[in-house]
Amino acid sequence: MIRTVVWGTGNVGRAAIRAVDAHPGLELAAVLVSDPAKVGRDAGLLAGLGRELGVPAGDDVAAVLGGRPGAVVYAASGDTRPDGALADVARAVAAGAVVVTPALYPLYDQRNAPPEFRDPVLAAVAEGGGSLFVSGVDPGWGNDVLPLLVSGLAATVDVIRCQEIFDYSTYEQEESVRELVGMGKPLEYEPPMLWPSVPTMIWGGQIRLMARALGAEVDEIRETTERRPLESTVKTRTMGVFEAGTQGAIRFEVQGIVGGEPRIVIEHVTRIHPSCAPDWPVPPDGAGAHRVIVEGSPRIEVTVAATDEGENRSAGGNATAVGRLVGAIDWLVAAEPGLYDALDVPLRPAVGKLGRRAR
Repeated sequence: MIRTVVWGTGNVGRAAIRAVDAHPGLELAAVLVSDPAKVGRDAGLLAGLGRELGVPAGDDVAAVLGGRPGAVVYAASGDTRPDGALADVARAVAAGAVVVTPALYPLYDQRNAPPEFRDPVLAAVAEGGGSLFVSGVDPGWGNDVLPLLVSGLAATVDVIRCQEIFDYSTYEQEESVRELVGMGKPLEYEPPMLWPSVPTMIWGGQIRLMARALGAEVDEIRETTERRPLESTVKTRTMGVFEAGTQGAIRFEVQGIVGGEPRIVIEHVTRIHPSCAPDWPVPPDGAGAHRVIVEGSPRIEVTVAATDEGENRSAGGNATAVGRLVGAIDWLVAAEPGLYDALDVPLRPAVGKLGRRAR
């Protein structure tokens, strides 16, 4: 059994605790939290399992890492604190742990990552013998292993398009939805997630990673953005009121240009209410889905709609990202210490999990 720590108990951390508990080769050794109100609470209750696991949450990082765990699922956010997340991850790698996380966007394509992100991790690997694998859903398997797998079914490929289509009122992080994404803000407001070069910073690595796997050369990466206002005021179940005339939907693309044409495209269609921009792509049902479209011969379309925590699609997306990460831990433990990406780490069947429930 690989002694595994879950660091953080938010949207990703809750799913990580459940996934570690259910994994036949892992043992939940500790849970780290930053909120003093969570210290001492049982991990099973924090994760919504409805039962105790006998692992109380704590905030003593030095003591937990000093116990030399085999693995750490780093589930704390890196969106607004990339430097802090990088320091935490490097600390865990230097302690000898295999670390998996969705938090550090520049390291999704680790070979082309900026030195200020890559070098501290490589130094930590050399110091402690740990490893790091960064992945999520989007960025993550929704625009790396899935589109690459599907592309192998086509005789010819013109364009690979990866879409995330979501109603963000189901996303339990209101500050990010309103401040980073700009929902409910005047159209004059410039959401940080849409600042020039930010989409490329987050998703550009996935474009390059897919191109590397396909044997293609990306000439450049372009960004396109479109925003729509709400035509009427709407009230959401989880985030309250969004006023008419404020931003109600965004649609953007990060395009990998190959031979002068957009050939690898990551597209987001994000709404705060289904009434906004109804002419844009919609999920087949429910509040969200991830879709891969391979334009070629034949044309192939695959849609993935995951649900978790009471049929919540956003939680389902988080849980699939966690499944990819937690499922990679035993492979990483058996591999050489190092810095890995999605082309290195195989997506494997759910060995030993068929019919198995959490302990």
